[in-house]
Amino acid sequence: MNTRNAVYPGSFDPITHGHLDVIERGSKLFDKLTIAVSVNPSKTYLFEPEERKIMIDKLVEKLPNVDVIISGELIVNLARRLGANFLLRGIRTFSDFEYEFQMALTNRSLAPEIETVFVMPSEDYSFLSSSMVKQAVGLGGDLSRFVPENVLACLKRKLKHD
Repeated sequence: MNTRNAVYPGSFDPITHGHLDVIERGSKLFDKLTIAVSVNPSKTYLFEPEERKIMIDKLVEKLPNVDVIISGELIVNLARRLGANFLLRGIRTFSDFEYEFQMALTNRSLAPEIETVFVMPSEDYSFLSSSMVKQAVGLGGDLSRFVPENVLACLKRKLKHD
């Protein structure tokens, strides 16, 4: 039997309950799930890659088939290097679908042996984005129901000092 290994890439800046919902679903679908904290030099992040990884590590420690890495490499190259045959992506909205559809077709042309699997987060989190969370917390909003406690504490610390 072939093992089903997947990579779930993203910036996770910061991770939200929507991301965690996708991770938990993915941990049930795949034998092994690697969360790849993306590093893109052309993007500006609130949290350093290592900070994002530490936050996620704490949240997935109860999922034995999930690990977390930091990567700046092309996602299909990373998947090949890790022996992953799937990419996991979450879709919240139609605009997400358009972007993700283009990305999946590009990845398929680069690595036809790697399938992209889309899952939808719970409707409770379908509107949630990391950008919205950062903005709302920065303006004093209570987003405790949308991000884990450890992430909210990091957000408040970071936004208070910046």
